[in-house]
Order: sequence, then C-alpha cells, then structure tokens
Amino acid sequence: MARPLWFVKLLKKTFPNVKFIAKLTKFPILNKIFDHLLFRGDDIIYLPQDKTIGINKEMGEYEELVLPSQVLEFFINKAKNHWVMNFCICRSSMGCKDYPADLGCLFLGDAVLNINPQLGKLVTKEEALGHLKKCSDAGLVHMIGRNRLDAQWLGVKPGEKLLSICNCDPCCCLWRVSSILAPNIGSKIKIMPGVKVQANNKCIGCKTCVKVCFVNAIELINDKAFITKDCRGCGRCVDICPQKAIDIIIEDKNYVKNSIMEIDKIIDVV
Repeated sequence: MARPLWFVKLLKKTFPNVKFIAKLTKFPILNKIFDHLLFRGDDIIYLPQDKTIGINKEMGEYEELVLPSQVLEFFINKAKNHWVMNFCICRSSMGCKDYPADLGCLFLGDAVLNINPQLGKLVTKEEALGHLKKCSDAGLVHMIGRNRLDAQWLGVKPGEKLLSICNCDPCCCLWRVSSILAPNIGSKIKIMPGVKVQANNKCIGCKTCVKVCFVNAIELINDKAFITKDCRGCGRCVDICPQKAIDIIIEDKNYVKNSIMEIDKIIDVV
C-alpha cells in the first residue's frame, strides 16, 4: 500500500536520528529484526563519476574504457517504467544547504506504479537519463541496486521489481551510516567489483580527502592518506584532491559488465 504524505512527513522528522538507529544494528536481537525488515536481499553498489575514472596503467591502456554511467544506461534502457521523486528524502529531511533537495531518487520497475503519485512522477527513458545528468552535474554520486528500505518507506512491492538509483551527497545521505551499521548489514552497500581506490606518492597529507569521505574510510598514516577497507568507491576524494594524489584503479576491465550481472540477477525491471 502506497505511503500517505503524513507517513513521509513523520519519516522526515525521524531521519536526523539515523546514526543512533544505525548503532542499534550492532545488538544481536535488533540486528536480526532490522536485517529482516529493512535490508534483507539488499545489494547496493556505488558508481564513481565517469570523470574520476582514469586509465589503469598497470593493466595496460585500453583503447576503449567502459565507464560506470553505462551501468545506469543499461537498466534505464531495459526498464519499462521509470519514476523520479520530487525530492530527496535525505537532503530535505536534513535541510541540506550544499546540494539541491529537489533532485530525488530514480526508481525503475513495475513496483513504481504503486508509489504515491504525490511523491513524484513517471518519466520517459530520455527524461530519466536527463535527471541523472542533472544530478551528476550537481556533484551527486549515483548508487544503484536492490534497497529493501526504499520499498518499505514507499510502501510498494514486490521488492524484486524495484530498482533504486540514489543520487548521494557527502553530508546528508542516509548511507553515510554505512560504516556505523553492523558489518553484516553495512557490507551490503559496497564498492564496484573490480575497482580500488588508493593514494599515490603525490600525497602531502593535506587532509582534504579525510574531510570529504562520508564513511570515514581515509586515515592519515605518517602524514600520508591511506584508504581503508571501508571505502565504498564513490570517488569524491579523487575528484577533490588538490594534489591529484588519489586514483581509482580498475583491476578488472569487466567491472561494468560484472556490476550489471550482479544487479540484474536480483532485480527485474522489465
């Protein structure tokens, strides 16, 4: 059953407490409840912006390097129904001043037909692609996958018919709690397969990357940036580093194909 507006307003008031709620997942009994109700079957992948992807010198230069945005294009072209939200529930709940709150999630699949029409609208494939371009131009980073939490707060089902494409910022995004969640839940929000983020020898320890990392995945060791296993591969640190001291390394040239296969097997958008 589609959620009424009063439910969404209540959810917005609860949202600022999300870090406290995330910590509760570390209690065994609550962990099982949260996982079953809100995260069961989830598989969510961060897609670094195309501009942060360089040539992986260690593997040899590819004449044509497939870019992360092609994951989005694949599912938008495959889907029959496309839905754009009127707002981002994260940024609107937090009163975000740095990124536009009117650039909401894009949802794909038959389940979108059950979303409350007051929350957004059906769009064409071209409009869906245009929406994501606006989000990217605004500095937002895309994440894509099966997100049971979206199906729950929107009140739609079946979950395997709802593909979420979120446009995330580093300050208000729900998934800044990824490193706070219990490992069995937090690990469902992850870096693209075949992608690695690492600092190079240009690093001078300026801490710019530390400040922008929304999951606290960057540490300074001997005044040099070190990317930990908590990295989700959003690529913001690559883009913002004034010394160009952080690289995204493509360790598997099939990283886009593998990402598509991973998502395609758990979500039906046709």
